[in-house]
Amino acid sequence: MPAPGPVHTVESPEDPAEAAVRLARAGLGGEYVVYERAGVWHYACGPAATVTLDAEGITARCGNRSVTRPLGAAPLKQVADALAQLPYRDWRVYGWAAFELAHLLHPGTGDTGRDPLLHLMLPATEVALTPGTARIRTADPEHLPLMAKALAIPTGAVGDGLTDVEELLGSGAGPYQHAVARTVADIRAGLLQKAVLSRPLPLPAHTALDLTATYLAGRRANTPARSFLLDLGGWRAAGFSPETVLEVEGGTRRVSTQPLAGTRALDPRPEETARLRADLLGDPKEIHEHALSVRLAVDELTGICHPSTVVVEEFMTVRERGSVQHLASRAAGRLADDQGPWDAFAALFPAITATGCPKPEALRTIGRYESEPRGLYAGAAFTADADGSLDAALVLRTVFQRDGRSWMRAGAGVMGQSTPEREWEETCEKLRSVAPYLRRSPGTAPEEPR
Repeated sequence: MPAPGPVHTVESPEDPAEAAVRLARAGLGGEYVVYERAGVWHYACGPAATVTLDAEGITARCGNRSVTRPLGAAPLKQVADALAQLPYRDWRVYGWAAFELAHLLHPGTGDTGRDPLLHLMLPATEVALTPGTARIRTADPEHLPLMAKALAIPTGAVGDGLTDVEELLGSGAGPYQHAVARTVADIRAGLLQKAVLSRPLPLPAHTALDLTATYLAGRRANTPARSFLLDLGGWRAAGFSPETVLEVEGGTRRVSTQPLAGTRALDPRPEETARLRADLLGDPKEIHEHALSVRLAVDELTGICHPSTVVVEEFMTVRERGSVQHLASRAAGRLADDQGPWDAFAALFPAITATGCPKPEALRTIGRYESEPRGLYAGAAFTADADGSLDAALVLRTVFQRDGRSWMRAGAGVMGQSTPEREWEETCEKLRSVAPYLRRSPGTAPEEPR
């Protein structure tokens, strides 16, 4: 924190997600991030310092002071250096990385664009939310009574959901399936082994989306590895991440990554879910796709860890995430003595399960066949601490708002055995983790029938 001080404990709703939404709606401190991890919802607001990286340089701002430096050969080492120079101890920063950061880390794979690629905030106020309790640390004492008041105010009216969700999900099949077919041809020609192709799904222009209500409804219906709600650095997003890009423990220097690849729907009927699970576990395409992802994860970890410490701790179990079930594994190791958490981030970002194999050619394939830059989709939302800890959620199952637009996005892993129809359906299955929980702002008119 900018000004470490006592922890003030106040009463809070039993549902920490609802407590986080109440704080977000209060508007204290301006920009904010909600980040859920291991049963605790962290609410951070009021940038006391920021670090922003784009294709030209890295800018650190603290108070009235701003310093910009050109990028060198290792941009994320420069991020680590900028954080180390913060005039605070025991800091924790919150932030995001856009997918296009990949093109900076893997030169020659695509255009980084001109927008920021990574943005970090050191908050003036941070709140840890657990059932019934909020623990507040702040550099602004005036925030304490205001936050206690915000936590006590009922969440209030929530707008209706969108109508015709299934019709919305089904739009645009032709271009996506054509892109899948072209990617399958590239794979069969030996250009690569796997690529994850995604498609954006714009929401109707007249839809006034309530992002906080969407987050609350979606979190109550999902089973994410991490969830987040943010209004930071030009992006607004609410997401229910199925997996982490990486997790680094500051004390032990343990680093792990959690690839999920291979998907089937969850069905309201338990017997049908069980049938689909058995089909997933026996599908050669899904098993091959998953094994490729795990192999590449091990290779990436081996490059930054003591080689003897790299292990696959969990292999091809099934995790239920919202409206779908995935094949899941976890690979881990201990960072080499000359490597730190940002070296690990550089090695593992972007996630294998959102790019493909080999990663450079998969990035080029994504650039060829996707209709627009991904932005925050398939990037990361994360926290990083002064002790060397770093926790990064993969930005999937998310609704985005930027520059007056609202949209979702979903992808599927394309292999040589893929069919365009099945990969299309997989994107629909994933979008159903979010689409039914979209909420309009109270008092706005429903969409016109199409």
